[in-house]
Amino acid sequence: MTPEAQEKLDRFFAGFAAAGRPVLLLDYDGTLSAFRVDRFTAHPYAGVREALTRIQRQGRTRMAVITGRPANEIAPLLGLDPPLEVWGLHGAERLYPDGRRELEQAPATTEARLEELKQQLRRDALGGLFEDKANGAVMHWRGKPRKTAERIKRRTLDLFEPLAKLEGLELLDFEFGVELRAGRDKGGAAAAILSEESPDTPAAFLGDDLSDEAAFRVIRALGARGLSALVRTSLRQTEAEVWFHPPGEVLMFFQRWAKTLETVR
Repeated sequence: MTPEAQEKLDRFFAGFAAAGRPVLLLDYDGTLSAFRVDRFTAHPYAGVREALTRIQRQGRTRMAVITGRPANEIAPLLGLDPPLEVWGLHGAERLYPDGRRELEQAPATTEARLEELKQQLRRDALGGLFEDKANGAVMHWRGKPRKTAERIKRRTLDLFEPLAKLEGLELLDFEFGVELRAGRDKGGAAAAILSEESPDTPAAFLGDDLSDEAAFRVIRALGARGLSALVRTSLRQTEAEVWFHPPGEVLMFFQRWAKTLETVR
């Protein structure tokens, strides 16, 4: 970790002493777990569940997962009791710990066009992996040879780009895929969570993908009381302020979070 990143961490944790309940926001795939072709086998890295349980049992942190997955997929994988608050579908869906669920949707006419597209992709996935979401259509090409991936991407964008001009829909690029979707993004989810907290609340967001950049920008705008962390084995251009190599540096961050709260009264 660079001296600049270490200084940023020190300033961030020093702010816990003058504030109330801090907020810890977490992406899932690529951040708390390694990517898996079968996403239902993407269990947390060793030690993650225990580290988050320690923070959870302190009762002094608001924790939430902000993920591109449907929200109900997180609790069985993460295995925390009680389950965390989850903002799924990149933020368009909110699942409360008590099971209540909210979902943003596009206007009815746009929804109808989106459903037509999904029916088409169910018949022909263009050589990629089609994911049918409640608020959108996703095409993945992770693991495909480069030329095949480029062909899938080109064919997908030919379908998605005209529909992205409809009211309530937008394109979301991520690594090895693209999504046509409705509803708030991860930045909108982070902003909504922070709007429910006091203005001096420290907040961190850990993520890895291009889709996490919107949340990085929201957290970065908080200044010293915000910490945006890119979690990847290799650094890329990003709005995040620090870089964590998974899983070791992520676990060290969680441990410092818990220790800091143990010393702050």
